[in-house]
Amino acid sequence: MTQKQTFDVSGMTCAACSARVEKTTSGVAGVEHAVVNLLKNSMEVEYDGNPATLAAISAAVEKAGYGAAPRIEAAAAAGAPSGAAPSAARENAAAKEAAHVRMRLIVSFVFTIPLFYLSMGHMFGWPIPGIFLGHENMLTFAFTQFLLLLPVVFVNFKFFRVGFKTLFHGSPNMDSLIALGSTASTVYGIVAIYRFGWGMGHGDVDFAHMAAMDLYFESAAMILTLITLGKYFEARAKGKTTDAIAQLMDLSPKTAIRRNVDGAEEEVPVEQVRPRDILIVRAGAGVPVDGVVVEGAGTVDESVITGESVPVEKGVGAAVTGATVNRTGWFAMRAERVGADTVLAGIVRMVDEATSSKAPIEKLADKISGVFVPVVIAIALITFIIWMFVGAGVATALSHAISVLVISCPCALGLATPTAIMVGTGRGAANGILVKSAEALQTAHGVKTVVLDKTGTITKGAPEVCEVLVAEGDFTGAPITANGFGGTHKASSARAEQSSGLFVRVRTAERLGAAEAIQTSQVDAQTLAFLSLAYSLEKRSEHPLAQAIVAYAEAHGAMAQEVERFEQIPGGGLRGVVAGRTCLAGNARLMEEGCIDIAGAEGGARRLADEGKTVLYFALDGALAGLIALADEPKPRSAAALAELSRMGIRTVMLTGDNERTAHAVQKRVGTDDVIAGVLPQGKEEVIRDLQKQGTVAMVGDGVNDAPALARADVGIAIGAGTDIAIDSADIVLMKSDLADVPAAISLSRATMRNIKQNLFWALIYNVICIPVAAGVLSFAGVTLNPMIAAAAMSCSSVCVVSNALRLRGWKPVVLGEVASALEPDTAPDAASGVALASEAGVPAMDGPSAEDGDGSPVSAGHSEEVQTVKPKEIIMEKKLSVEGMMCQHCVAHVKKALEGVEGVEEAVVDLDSNSATAKLSADVADQVLVDAIVDAGYEAKVVE
Repeated sequence: MTQKQTFDVSGMTCAACSARVEKTTSGVAGVEHAVVNLLKNSMEVEYDGNPATLAAISAAVEKAGYGAAPRIEAAAAAGAPSGAAPSAARENAAAKEAAHVRMRLIVSFVFTIPLFYLSMGHMFGWPIPGIFLGHENMLTFAFTQFLLLLPVVFVNFKFFRVGFKTLFHGSPNMDSLIALGSTASTVYGIVAIYRFGWGMGHGDVDFAHMAAMDLYFESAAMILTLITLGKYFEARAKGKTTDAIAQLMDLSPKTAIRRNVDGAEEEVPVEQVRPRDILIVRAGAGVPVDGVVVEGAGTVDESVITGESVPVEKGVGAAVTGATVNRTGWFAMRAERVGADTVLAGIVRMVDEATSSKAPIEKLADKISGVFVPVVIAIALITFIIWMFVGAGVATALSHAISVLVISCPCALGLATPTAIMVGTGRGAANGILVKSAEALQTAHGVKTVVLDKTGTITKGAPEVCEVLVAEGDFTGAPITANGFGGTHKASSARAEQSSGLFVRVRTAERLGAAEAIQTSQVDAQTLAFLSLAYSLEKRSEHPLAQAIVAYAEAHGAMAQEVERFEQIPGGGLRGVVAGRTCLAGNARLMEEGCIDIAGAEGGARRLADEGKTVLYFALDGALAGLIALADEPKPRSAAALAELSRMGIRTVMLTGDNERTAHAVQKRVGTDDVIAGVLPQGKEEVIRDLQKQGTVAMVGDGVNDAPALARADVGIAIGAGTDIAIDSADIVLMKSDLADVPAAISLSRATMRNIKQNLFWALIYNVICIPVAAGVLSFAGVTLNPMIAAAAMSCSSVCVVSNALRLRGWKPVVLGEVASALEPDTAPDAASGVALASEAGVPAMDGPSAEDGDGSPVSAGHSEEVQTVKPKEIIMEKKLSVEGMMCQHCVAHVKKALEGVEGVEEAVVDLDSNSATAKLSADVADQVLVDAIVDAGYEAKVVE
């Protein structure tokens, strides 16, 4: 049975090292696949599960000149997130390594600076102590330089130890190049001392003087020092690439307050928390682990997990997630998932695995790296031979050969891809986009078609009441008391009007402004009586449509009545006796079977069906009492997200099992390019297969019913992950359950791939240009490179690659607003008239009045986005403000709400990183008004432009 094992690899310094280790491991019997990550000094191995194979891997890698030890996943017993302990260990090891490199660098400079001064000072006219001047002091001059070199060699002996070890094992790496160059310079200098001694012994002062000028000790010291300087900068930059994982691990509280059996509370390390422990979470404290609230209530900021900046109310029975923050209130929770099972642990694990994987584009660097160092050594030897052949002398030939050795940079090739992958996946995780592999990150950049499931992806995934049509007349059998207009329904968001027609329409107003919603919140007695009728019957059913009606009725103050002889009719609906009167609720077929005349409502029902709504009929004592229309509404930002995909040049296709009428109604509202309806879950995979013939396809779904399609697609994107992030079928998981993150994920992929290509281009072009120059091909033009300059150039190359990758830390997803689309933009009713009557709105009365409004167009009476087009006012100016005091996304939400509450402010864009806010104005608003609004919200502000 195939198993996976992570190895910690030591001794790797460049891409040649990682290529050698990977090749060696892949050749071990029982190993199916091996991937080495140079940046993390780790290796992921898939093997046959035999423990002997692990030992064989370690032995083979050691024989190749490196070290490999299986990693023990001691994730802090049960409390720390899986992957957290190894990651923390790596961080500690990296910190120790950085400190060690810093020490080496300091010692190197302490001795290299006086060595360089002594050896080169006379060329620049610098004052040199008399003890080093004159023929009689030449031995002192030479031997002092040699002594100054020794400490530099000693503290940087790692280059020689690893370099020659890998060279003797037939797998030379970057250390081998440095060791060869430094050793050649040092040996040449030692030979020069012997030549100097021979000249002085034979009385040939001129020969001795020439020998003293060819010491090259300063070149050896400078090579080691500058390479170490580059390694130090590289280590610092590489440390920043792992910031995302470190920040994720830091989110989880380190301690928890546990309530013991006797009721006493104690603070314990989070590692000691066990499932079913009762934990106390006070205001301002972080939630230690995943669990369920069992007592109290609080307002929890879940932005670290879901990305939503608005805190969520949590009461008894509500699930809470570890690492979220309780802003207000107090509650006790029962721990359900701890340690490796928490959501945060899953995120850390997923990011860690993604950064350990390899993108296909990295294969190019691996192939080059496998032969790079041997080729460079061969070029250096050829360079030395050619310069000797043309009679340039040993010093010149050796200088060019050493320059070739130290200027070549396999490190840049090895770091080009993993640094960008690590930063890119880290930025994605910080924005709620979890990429499961480097391959997925690369593939996503070439997506040509995005296929989207409808229910739960484009739409909310739950039906909502969007329109109520009520018959006139007393069908309740009892008067409506004043209590029917009590407090419950006054806070609702519906309006009703009554007329002489048969029906009145109730228009829900979820999308209306807050002020209008308050003004239109009351419903009349007739509507309330009808809702009470529907509520009483539907309350007995578990059907999703029934639950939606119950929720709507409760929100509007409906009163439950006694129900007898309740019956659920398969494929039809419900039957029962409500307050002594027979009631039917269901589809048109049920009405026909019950001999209910619905002819007067056919026009309205047909219109509602054309708009993608589900219509339920309600009858009382053989007569139609009213209709309730429900719909699975599109998510607020679906249309904006699809528009952004189109702007990016990506075709969008909605794939759904719903009928074509409903599918096309949703398509009109959100704007997909194509729609494929009536497809069963098992048929979605075949649709994806056909679309792949036209290019790379990404499938966006919920990861359950869409699993086959997600697996078949080139890139599977799971949306709506919530607390379940381990969706096996998907390549990318969107934690925010927001369709807007689909274009963001593709944008991140494009930015990362662009960065990788820049890195690879720089790494390749640097070596292609610099190696020939170091070999002396431009000597005829007076352009030469001595070993010291070559070493500095090599160090800069690696630092440039890592620094370029760090630019990805500035990536941010495009900010999308909510788009309110309309089926018929020009057919909205007059806002001043409030609600249209049934006889004017497509629901004919029994005597058959017109089913159209004044201009002959059918009127939608669902959410306000369906009945009126809210045309945004023209933005005439923008004002930018500096805001002080914001500390989290909750603060951002406060400032945004404060600004958008000012008349004339159409939109406010608030940025926490820059502590700024931009107010987009449709009218001239005084600066002080904007400032006062922010100050009233509890922050400091000033207009900057």
